[in-house]
Amino acid sequence: MSGFFYGDLMDTEILKQKEHFRQAVIDRLGPLPIDFAEKLDFIHSTRHTSERYSAAGVLLLLFFRESAASSRTGQGEYCFHLIKRSARVSQPGDLSCPGGMLAPRLDVFLQPLISRGVIRVLRGDAKRYVRRRQPAEVNALMLFLTGAVREAWEEIRLSPFNVQFLGPLPCHSLVLFRRTIFPLVGLVEKTPRYRPNHEVERIVEIPLLAFFQPDNYARMQIQAVDDIHRAEQASWEFPCFVQREGDGGQDVLWGATFHIIVRFLELLFDFELPDTSSHPVITRTLGQSYMTGTK
Repeated sequence: MSGFFYGDLMDTEILKQKEHFRQAVIDRLGPLPIDFAEKLDFIHSTRHTSERYSAAGVLLLLFFRESAASSRTGQGEYCFHLIKRSARVSQPGDLSCPGGMLAPRLDVFLQPLISRGVIRVLRGDAKRYVRRRQPAEVNALMLFLTGAVREAWEEIRLSPFNVQFLGPLPCHSLVLFRRTIFPLVGLVEKTPRYRPNHEVERIVEIPLLAFFQPDNYARMQIQAVDDIHRAEQASWEFPCFVQREGDGGQDVLWGATFHIIVRFLELLFDFELPDTSSHPVITRTLGQSYMTGTK
């Protein structure tokens, strides 16, 4: 499977086909080579050094919105469910995937609940693909899946019984943090009743089709100040995605979560980012509060 060849009308029509797209994601991501085990070994090797790295498992959540309001045809369509981080945590205001840092002892204890099917996050064809992997890959994948599901419950009260694992995505390392993100794609099966905790300002829903509209992109210009010195440079400019709200407000998707979503679209659709050289510029200054939160 080489993708749905972004650009052809029939390609994005699959986003309105609930079961067809779900199965397509499983079949595309199931055989995908991943580096979970190697990255985890590296992180463990830094545990007792001054350059210690950390690991976070996150859920890229898909949800099929029936009779979506944004759909001209009245059909349903697939959306991403992201969280907007509150001012009380690091990276305040950013759009992120639910998830977070591993709790090694707790996640190892909880892992059999998923691997043995007590909580049926892993099942069907996705489970069969996992079983074909090497034991080290399986162990790392299951550990991060457990951690991401646990964190999603803690952050937004997403029931583990309302999530189906569809497949893994390649790891992504953060620029400003010594941290590697291990992304896993999950399907929210029934309309969720999210209850965000103090770490989450609100839930943001973005239709997948919006990412195929070039006007939704801009250029993000970042300036880093204060004690942010881990990166090799103090300013960056790169493409970003703008989610416009009905009240005139907007949320900007950039950084790790932006790259995770773009990678997902590349794998499924042979997607290519539009040229943003002439698009508006959004500027943001990152101070120490970005690293720690303000409260």
